[in-house]
Amino acid sequence: MKKTLEKIAREDGRFSPQAVKFVYEGLGYTVKKIITEPTHVRGQTLCEGLRKLAIKKWGRLAMLVLNTWGIKTTRDFGEIVYLMIKHKWMSAQPNDSIEDFSDVYDFKTVFKDQFKF
Repeated sequence: MKKTLEKIAREDGRFSPQAVKFVYEGLGYTVKKIITEPTHVRGQTLCEGLRKLAIKKWGRLAMLVLNTWGIKTTRDFGEIVYLMIKHKWMSAQPNDSIEDFSDVYDFKTVFKDQFKF
């Protein structure tokens, strides 16, 4: 039996359970709202979907919420994805890499400087 996302987060200790659940929710959001054809979701595309979902849910507070949960960079999204891959909640293609999540965007830029009301 698979471990729950909450148990995975608590055992890992780097991110709150809410952060892990948010990234998992963000995959579904990305597939529905960002991708036009059902296909594999690349790291950069998932980061974009997570950005849009965070702004939709929390607006100008998105960065604060994510930081509170331990997510400070797009690489952290990747760390969570690979944690879920390890526990069979997500899957990866052979050409996928944690590096796909590195420096996709800067949180301060997208959540503060470029935020539009």
